[in-house]
Amino acid sequence: MFRYNVRGENIEVTEAIRDYVEKKVGKLERYFNDVPEATAHVNLKVYTEKTAKVEVTIPLPFLVLRAEETSPDLYASIDLVVDKLERQIRKFKTKINRKSRETALVAPDKGDLFTMETNEEETNGAELDIVRTKRLSLKPMDSEEAVLQMNMLGHNFFIFEDAETNGTSIVYRRKDGKYGLIETD
Repeated sequence: MFRYNVRGENIEVTEAIRDYVEKKVGKLERYFNDVPEATAHVNLKVYTEKTAKVEVTIPLPFLVLRAEETSPDLYASIDLVVDKLERQIRKFKTKINRKSRETALVAPDKGDLFTMETNEEETNGAELDIVRTKRLSLKPMDSEEAVLQMNMLGHNFFIFEDAETNGTSIVYRRKDGKYGLIETD
């Protein structure tokens, strides 16, 4: 059974909104045989231009389900986010089923978790073929230099070795035009 952590920014989370979120996100539980103990983190934001953004993150033992959606209607955003999460679950289940068929092994920790049957069209359309492989040597630099390199190359992300920590890091361009940094342990 999922636990819910519903937060609102610039909006008061009423009992009706909380019930709607729990009802809609709770439908995802049907995709699991044994519903894992997980907390569904739901963040509701209302902006001054009268749009509502809904972000849902559900950390599970073997994957993190995360989706966000923005629309003029808060309830529509919730519905759209749940649809995205359902597609993610189906895609993951299809991938697990395909791997188990290819290797003739069943992953007991992941394969038995889902209850939903896979459609043939999802199996055929969800091929994840790697069409290109690149090798690169990581140059030690700081994050500012990495952002400059990324912009010079015209890419949306750049992998580099952090000069201070000697760890691998990634800088990326966010949808809002700002930059993000992912550091590894």
